[in-house]
Amino acid sequence: LIYILFIKQKTMKTQDLSNLVKQAACLLLISHKVNQKDENNNFKLLPTLYPEDALEPYISKKTVEFHYGKHLAGYIQTTNNLKADTEYKDLSIEEIMLQADGKLFNNAAQVYNHYFQFEALHAPKKDNAPEGKIKKNIEGTFGNLDTFKQKFAEAATTLFGSGYVWLLASADGKLELVQTKNAENPLTAGKTPVLNLDVWEHAYYLDVQNLRAKYVENFWNIVDWEKVNKRLECIK
Repeated sequence: LIYILFIKQKTMKTQDLSNLVKQAACLLLISHKVNQKDENNNFKLLPTLYPEDALEPYISKKTVEFHYGKHLAGYIQTTNNLKADTEYKDLSIEEIMLQADGKLFNNAAQVYNHYFQFEALHAPKKDNAPEGKIKKNIEGTFGNLDTFKQKFAEAATTLFGSGYVWLLASADGKLELVQTKNAENPLTAGKTPVLNLDVWEHAYYLDVQNLRAKYVENFWNIVDWEKVNKRLECIK
């Protein structure tokens, strides 16, 4: 089942919010680095997590330069500008994403969403395939890897406009695929993502132009399944 997750911001109980923030920080494996601030209390763009050409030929150096170095940097700068002198100024990126709305939510969520994708990629690997717990969960939910990839590609290519495809996990080992629009993140609906794919055009247009399906096909060569398994450890 693939569905669009329409997320409406809701006021959460303090304990629920605290638990969700901890979960979000656990799932973003580099959260502690992402939340380190400079002397002006601003978030900083981290150095690229691998050489800019490490994902070639599936994602080009130029795309990483623009997607990570320009788009992500822009979301960070705008988040810093919008949080200044507000109740959010001292909060983590997860806390802002889970509490703010409007422009501040959009930009903070995009910071989280982008780091979430980039940290779960690695240099192309021959016969790159899931192993361990995520392999077991994929087979238990979808039957086999090919069916999972087909369903994932369907979700990615049928999402109209900009947004993300997410693989969600639960404590019982079941997985599900959802689409979200724009900057929305399933964590704000109490869901637990372990993998995502950005289908905003800036994520792939320099490499494959309008061929989103090719972008999805290329994605499987560079997914870091070890990181996905580490995220599964956050689910209790």
